[in-house]
Amino acid sequence: MPKNLEIKVKLTSHKEVKEIINKSKIPFKELLLQKDIYYKVDKGLLKLRIENGKQTLIFYDRNEKSKKRWSDYHLLEIENADANKYLKRFLDVVTIVNKKRELYLYKNTRIHLDYVKGLGCFLELETRVINGLTDAEKRFKFMMDLLKLRDKKEIRASYKDLLLAKDKK
Repeated sequence: MPKNLEIKVKLTSHKEVKEIINKSKIPFKELLLQKDIYYKVDKGLLKLRIENGKQTLIFYDRNEKSKKRWSDYHLLEIENADANKYLKRFLDVVTIVNKKRELYLYKNTRIHLDYVKGLGCFLELETRVINGLTDAEKRFKFMMDLLKLRDKKEIRASYKDLLLAKDKK
């Protein structure tokens, strides 16, 4: 099962982070238009991601209360079908998150500059475990320092949870 180390922070804009990324010559990978459809499940999170026309079913599980935000996840690519039409026959849709994501890659760390409809600007880091947890932590800490994230408040919730909390207000 793949594993990564994550952080999410709220930003007023992406300007400062983009300046650091450009100065550090971190390559821009692509612009992703994402629609995440979250389904009600007993454990973890299950979402269908529709991204630039491609569909992926994503299940992930993480302990939001642990000191470090490790995630275990599974990906299932879906072709030639309307996956949501099928899934909503037996799963309840909890919410839908629409976002625009600028993806940058640096040594198996994904840097996401997200604009989430209804929530605003965010930055997410996801460092994939390749050569063990210690190596992943080292690469993650490097990116935290480079992007000056140490003094930012970490958000320990999915965009789904943030949208649902906003809707309750």
